[in-house]
Amino acid sequence: MKLIVTDAAVDCFRKDWGFRDGDTIRIYVRYSGGGEDAFALGIMKDDPQYPALSNEYGHLTFFIEENDVWHLDGRDLSIDCRNDEITFVRG
Repeated sequence: MKLIVTDAAVDCFRKDWGFRDGDTIRIYVRYSGGGEDAFALGIMKDDPQYPALSNEYGHLTFFIEENDVWHLDGRDLSIDCRNDEITFVRG
């Protein structure tokens, strides 16, 4: 499993979300309602406690805690920004 963040996503996190050098950004699982996949990924500024995956891109640290990594089901996670919207791709 790898956590990959594109340059476009880093730019979006800086411009639209206001993140700055040294910030730590948690990718977490949240309940989003019924349907085929009742869970979705969310984003928040937070400090790592028990990170399962962590990578630095553009002086921002992105991480997923151990208790949320189950949602990836052993796959990589790529974070991108298209049309000013953050996208997650598990592959």
